Amino acid sequence: MNLLDAPLISETRRNHALEHATLNLLSGRFPDRPLAGHSNPTGFFLIGEVPTEYVRDAVAEALVRLQNGESHLAIHQGCGTNYVASGILAGLFAFLGMSGTKNNRERLERLPLVILLSSLAFMIGQPLGPALQNGITTQPEPGDLSIVEVYPVSNKVHRIVTRA
Repeated sequence: MNLLDAPLISETRRNHALEHATLNLLSGRFPDRPLAGHSNPTGFFLIGEVPTEYVRDAVAEALVRLQNGESHLAIHQGCGTNYVASGILAGLFAFLGMSGTKNNRERLERLPLVILLSSLAFMIGQPLGPALQNGITTQPEPGDLSIVEVYPVSNKVHRIVTRA
């Protein structure tokens, strides 16, 4: 069995896709509001000051659109996967750029190289993050995923409970 198809991972990936699709729809309706989310096997949290009725509508629409094949909605530009991909590459490239240095003078002399390598890493990371979302961290085909409940936890947090 593929690790990505393990029940808890698969459920989290499908909820992550639904979270992203919901955020993409809400971002269109509330373009100046900061929004975020956090997925798990039983659903996701939506963070941002949005009325509950809009959250309910967006979650329902997002699920239908994913079921209808709009897989592009499962990719979100603000996903942590994008930042992690670029950050890991930048750290690795910087480490490689500093390898072999023995003192601060050598490190300082290598600084322009490390800056160049880190910039290159961020350039590579920009398309890598969405590719990782598409292939690993989200599953845009919701299958039998259904929405159980959408409720406010506070005026800035909503809980979306799903069932697979």
